Amino acid sequence: MDGEFEKVRRVLAENVRRLRTAKDLSQEDLAFEAEIDRTYVSQLERGVINPSLLILTKVAGVLGVRVVDLLS
Repeated sequence: MDGEFEKVRRVLAENVRRLRTAKDLSQEDLAFEAEIDRTYVSQLERGVINPSLLILTKVAGVLGVRVVDLLS
């Protein structure tokens, strides 16, 4: 189970970073738009935190994707 969890967290981290840079947003820009702290974006992109559905929804909205797209 832990291996699967780590895989999903790594995919999430990679997708957030890839989509953010594709939109030419800094971590600070994404954080501002999503109304979260910049350090939280950094932690999310490094896969060191477990974001809530609220945070995932906010980030997905700024990046113009669905939450499921962040996880797959």
